[in-house]
Amino acid sequence: MGCSVHANLAAQARKRISVDGRVIPHDAISREAQNHAARAPIAAWTAAARALVVRALLLGEARRVGIPAEPLCDDRGRRETDEDAMIRALVEREVSTPRADEDACRRYYERNRRRFRSADIFEVSHILFAARRNDPSSFERARTGAAAALVILARDPDRFASLARAHSACPSSEQGGNLGQITAGETTTEFEAAMMALAPGETTAHPVETRYGIHIIRLHRRIAGKELPFELVHERIAAYLAEKAQRIAVAQYIARLAGRAEIEGIALPAASDLRVM
Repeated sequence: MGCSVHANLAAQARKRISVDGRVIPHDAISREAQNHAARAPIAAWTAAARALVVRALLLGEARRVGIPAEPLCDDRGRRETDEDAMIRALVEREVSTPRADEDACRRYYERNRRRFRSADIFEVSHILFAARRNDPSSFERARTGAAAALVILARDPDRFASLARAHSACPSSEQGGNLGQITAGETTTEFEAAMMALAPGETTAHPVETRYGIHIIRLHRRIAGKELPFELVHERIAAYLAEKAQRIAVAQYIARLAGRAEIEGIALPAASDLRVM
């Protein structure tokens, strides 16, 4: 399979790729491929080739209509290249996208209310029996320690804090294992899933394994997130809709340029799937 992948990549790299007769060098595509994360080298190479074709289309049009190179600098003093400046100016001149009005923003808000709420907050404690994944014996010791602690907690749930102080390998042990208030995304996937399955006051019935070791988790309180009012998220929605409209408009503009150009060696996707580089 590896030989087949390399053969496909080699065959693709031998293709002559050009835009209106201007060849895009293979070494330029190889350098650009480093900017495109992909599961396979051939996918990165294809994405890079398409990105350079799009760049060539925009530069060619900028030169055709006489766009001057007037580079800007960002707040860190970094200066645009002349080509980047020409592409930016071309897009600003040729692609116009109206700002989403309040009615459009409100429609989006009503259709996506679940997106606009504050995160649930969890007050949680844990006891961590530390172990390394590459050390099976340490995980076995951690499981044994966690199982023993669960037996004690089954008899006396109030000993959670004292067990955390005595055995937990987390700095929270000094607070009896209390991690304070956390939200989704602040812990590992396994820890979060176990925590969310608990009712307030409940402790995990079984040890929870993560890359840090074995945990016993207790949920003290869950504070449900609240829906954010439209007025608070209006500007965020407007910015999102404007950015989305800009992406679509630029992709459609590039598709029109591609339709008038002679592109050899690679096909660009449809405007709806075109990624603007």
